[in-house]
Amino acid sequence: MSESRRNAGEPREVELKLACAGPDLTVLAAHPRLPGAADVEPEQLISAYYDTANRDLQAAGLTLRVRAKGGRHIQTVKAGAGNIGLFDRAEWETEIASEDPDPAAWAGTAAEAVLREADAPVERLFSTVVMRREIPIIQGESWILVTLDEGRVESPSGAAPLCEIELELQEGDPADLFQLAQALAETVPLHLSVYSKSAIGFALIDGGGRSIVKSEAIDLPDDASAGTVFRAVARACLRHMRLNETVFLEDGQPPEALHQIRVALRRLRSALSLFAPMLAGDPRAVSFADEIKRVTEPFGEGRNLDVFLGHTLPDLMKERPDEAGLDGLRERAEAERERAYAVVLSTLQSPQWRSLIIDFAGWVETGAWTTQAAAAEDGRDFAVRVLDTARERLRKRGRGLKHLDPHTRHRARIAAKKLRYGAEFFAGLYHKKKARRRQEKFGDALSDLQDHLGALNDLETARAMTESLSGPPMPGSDDPSAQELLKAAADARSDLLDLKPFWR
Repeated sequence: MSESRRNAGEPREVELKLACAGPDLTVLAAHPRLPGAADVEPEQLISAYYDTANRDLQAAGLTLRVRAKGGRHIQTVKAGAGNIGLFDRAEWETEIASEDPDPAAWAGTAAEAVLREADAPVERLFSTVVMRREIPIIQGESWILVTLDEGRVESPSGAAPLCEIELELQEGDPADLFQLAQALAETVPLHLSVYSKSAIGFALIDGGGRSIVKSEAIDLPDDASAGTVFRAVARACLRHMRLNETVFLEDGQPPEALHQIRVALRRLRSALSLFAPMLAGDPRAVSFADEIKRVTEPFGEGRNLDVFLGHTLPDLMKERPDEAGLDGLRERAEAERERAYAVVLSTLQSPQWRSLIIDFAGWVETGAWTTQAAAAEDGRDFAVRVLDTARERLRKRGRGLKHLDPHTRHRARIAAKKLRYGAEFFAGLYHKKKARRRQEKFGDALSDLQDHLGALNDLETARAMTESLSGPPMPGSDDPSAQELLKAAADARSDLLDLKPFWR
């Protein structure tokens, strides 16, 4: 058992979940790193998931499951819903007499207090039927149980296929889980899993499936260290990206999915920049930031063309109904967008991209930065320094905003965006009502500033894009509408800087 698991005050599960397609499991069964896997007879597992009618366990981030295996019934309570990458979570397993949940078996688990307060019976909501192969292997200095699962999730509202790989650490170093994942990913396309079996089941009974998601608030303990905050932020960004990447790849490449992928990656790069003082002793931080920026640079072109075709050009066509050449401009822009989307799709489907994401996730969990003293600094102390610096950078870059050229104005916009992301990253450390009220005012003021600067950036992007596509001239910074936006942005910046920072 790993050191982290030995020292825990409760039973824990440490595993890496990877998503794949059904045929990939057949290929993996013959992988040289999984000796004997092809000879392992699959075992059928039937698992039923329970909760109260009000989903009290789900709201608390818990799952309650009863699994039938080899004539036995195992009741399990798990914590830590909504994770990605490395799952290091509390898990309580007890053999019970039948397929019905046993209250005595959840006594002493995290579910006990939740169900006591709910004072409501649990009911069966959905189930999974899985054919499973288990292969124990040695990777590095670690003992890992590799599980190949293929089956389906069943609910009264319908069913969904299920195919995943679990690498569970039995003993050793979590870094070996990621090394094994990279070795397996060289043979078949593996992705960090973001949909647990229970998440798929809840989506089914809610009548929904995969959906485009925005960034979510990051839950942090009051005493979180700087390292704890960074890991939580990085995980949240990876989850945000992967959820939308799945929608983009499997649901027809909707433009909003691409937009949210870009937002997630910008937030991730901002996190690497904001936490740079803490990560300074680990050179991989800079290399990851550079590589993510390089690989995803083309995504911006696709998004810019989406905005141009979805908003800018239709507005222009309404304003200039008799303008010659606008139809041709639209056709050229559509062709360019098709080309840009092909680049995005090729990138997201490439082994290099999947390897980069798995490698980054492994670094977040086990990189050299985790052992450095800077990671143990109090999170609030670190937040004060980081947010003060970001606020001061915006103050300097936005000075004389109404008279800045587009390039310098863009730098001010980036400073505002980084301050906003930083404020969101650290918000979970400040729970008192006064701090929350300040957060809300600060967030509203930042959003106002970003909206004006974003609108100005869209105008400049549209002008440059129209010029590159040989379209008619577009308004520049001296246009009255642009001047109004500049004045509004300058006023919003002044209002923001007048507010007392919520982190102080």
